[in-house]
Amino acid sequence: MIQNIRKYENLHILLWLVKDVCWISNFKVMGMVMALPTIIVAIFITYIHRNIISELIHNMAVCCWIFANITWMTGEFFFNDGTRPYAIVFFSLGVIILSYYYLYLLPFKIKKM
Repeated sequence: MIQNIRKYENLHILLWLVKDVCWISNFKVMGMVMALPTIIVAIFITYIHRNIISELIHNMAVCCWIFANITWMTGEFFFNDGTRPYAIVFFSLGVIILSYYYLYLLPFKIKKM
C-alpha cells in the first residue's frame, strides 16, 4: 500500500513542477490545464491518508498551498496579478491547519503517551 501511495506522491510532484514551469514560462493555457490534475491528485492523496491524522493534516495543508498557488498563477495570467489577496487566504488556511496540529493535536497525542 505504501508503494502505491508513493507513486501518486511522485506523480504529484511531476504535475506540480510542470504546472509551475508553465506558469513561469507564461504558458497560460497549459498552466491552467495542469492546475486541474495537480489539485486532483493532491486531493486524492489527502483522501488516501484520511485515517492517519498527521498525514491528513499535512496533505490538507498541501492542498491549501496548491489552491493558493493556482489562485496566484491565475491572477498573474488573467487579472494583472490581482488575486494575491485571495491566494493569501489559502496560504493562511494551510498555516492555520498546521498550527492546529502542532499546537493542539500533537501535544495532546504526546501527553497521552
